[in-house]
Amino acid sequence: MQTTLRGVGVSHGVAIGEVRHMGTAVLEPPAKQIPTEDAGREQGRARQAVEAVAADLIARGNLAGGEAQGVLEAQAMMAQDPELMSDVEQRIAAGSTAERAVYDAFASYRTLLAGAGEYLAGRVADLDDVRNRIVARLLGVPMPGVPDSDEPYVLVARDLAPADTALLDPTLVLGFVTEEGGPTSHSAILARQLGVAAVVALPGAGDLAEGTTIAVDGSTGEVFIEPSAEKRAELAKEAEEQRAALASSSGPGATSDGHKVPLLANVGGPADVPAAVEAGAEGVGLFRTEFLFLDDSERAPSEEKQVAVYRQVLEAFPEGRVVVRVLDAGADKPLDFLTPADEPNPALGVRGLRSLLDHPDVLRTQLTALSKAAEGLPVYLEVMAPMVADRIDAKAFADACREAGLNAKFGAMVEIPSAALRARSILQEVEFLSLGTNDLAQYTFAADRQVGAVSRWQDPWQPALLDLVAMAAESAAAEGKSCGVCGEAAADPLLACVLTGLGVTSLSMGAASIPYVRATLAKYSLAQCERAAAAARAADTAEQARAAAQGVLSGE
Repeated sequence: MQTTLRGVGVSHGVAIGEVRHMGTAVLEPPAKQIPTEDAGREQGRARQAVEAVAADLIARGNLAGGEAQGVLEAQAMMAQDPELMSDVEQRIAAGSTAERAVYDAFASYRTLLAGAGEYLAGRVADLDDVRNRIVARLLGVPMPGVPDSDEPYVLVARDLAPADTALLDPTLVLGFVTEEGGPTSHSAILARQLGVAAVVALPGAGDLAEGTTIAVDGSTGEVFIEPSAEKRAELAKEAEEQRAALASSSGPGATSDGHKVPLLANVGGPADVPAAVEAGAEGVGLFRTEFLFLDDSERAPSEEKQVAVYRQVLEAFPEGRVVVRVLDAGADKPLDFLTPADEPNPALGVRGLRSLLDHPDVLRTQLTALSKAAEGLPVYLEVMAPMVADRIDAKAFADACREAGLNAKFGAMVEIPSAALRARSILQEVEFLSLGTNDLAQYTFAADRQVGAVSRWQDPWQPALLDLVAMAAESAAAEGKSCGVCGEAAADPLLACVLTGLGVTSLSMGAASIPYVRATLAKYSLAQCERAAAAARAADTAEQARAAAQGVLSGE
């Protein structure tokens, strides 16, 4: 009998197949003492295992390419972290075996990471995978990982490590379901890059029996256990219609009656640009510059290095719009040279623009680098500040841009509810708004976006969140200015229609989502989108909002 479970859909598409579980995780090594004279040999074993695992991760990244390569290289750096290795060697000197020392050192580091804010907490699964790979090599047992199968299947796991996700074969792995994770986890990002249906944060996913047939809807987050023949046919028809729409979709984003909605790409650097260009992005709606700074947490990159990286992205979109977010550090992305180390609650402390205003030299260097990178290029550069709370913040940022001689539009991100509530005031100082729906949801509902237990409040269909989007969009329209969305909400094709109906003027998302959003927008008129938006806002829950919008757009 068919049962339906609901998680968080993070990668569009439908997958129907039998369940296969990830290989068993590495067992905890026994805590046994070694003689003092063996310490040197054990330390050598540990170093060799670490280097071998790092080399394997880099090789996997080279094979995968794209965004996956950067993720796996970051994992390799985790493995080779000198402080972590020092901790391992000290534990061995105190009598631990190499495998036990690695296990305990990583456990200690894991605790620090889990409490260091959402971005770093979201990397815990990556750290666990590195630990498991090193311990497995030391124990001489097979690496935990993707099961072998001759037939296509749906992969089910507690969570997926990037090293496994990056090299999944889409002809065998039809889709995947995880018990943990969120829409911004690495596994979700890589699933979208691969184009396989994926649902995360599904309670009880690990209890699904091996061999059970399930249907995964990566758009709605629904997982159907033993789906009926009718349900299979319905999902197959939806998937076929989606494929046909994608194949015929091209050109700028617009509704069926010609209302233009520019579709832009979210990028972290030059490596993400080819996929954005291939997907037909009309520019960049969010250039996350913090990844350039996270390479070295002790010092900011030089102006010359910044100019070179920024120019590579700007050159890729001649006559296009490129929206750059200045450094968003603190809380989830701490930097030793910038953010306080002793804040009791970093997510509510000195982060984003607040950090930059405390370190004006860092902001000035970045703005100067952006100005130099754009010189002589036929690109429409826009620069925005993260975590703007009020008009005072907006004015401070705009003043800094002018002082740096930046020839660009200045904007503010709406990630704090106060910014949506007072958007019209903020727009007296800046020229555009960009809604970061991930953080806006987090602060609106007091729900950490990396914690699966509170994922229902991270659902961008929450009517309260839609109300804040509408307030910001209406304020921008009243001032004759633009208001885009660059959070994960823009990547949901149905929600993209609702956002358009709320008055949002552009949508920015991961490159893989652009064709889906373009095809869906083209099916409906602006008036239909507006009616769907009104119906969604009139609902009381995220589920009801989605159903109400779907009902309007399907003519039910």
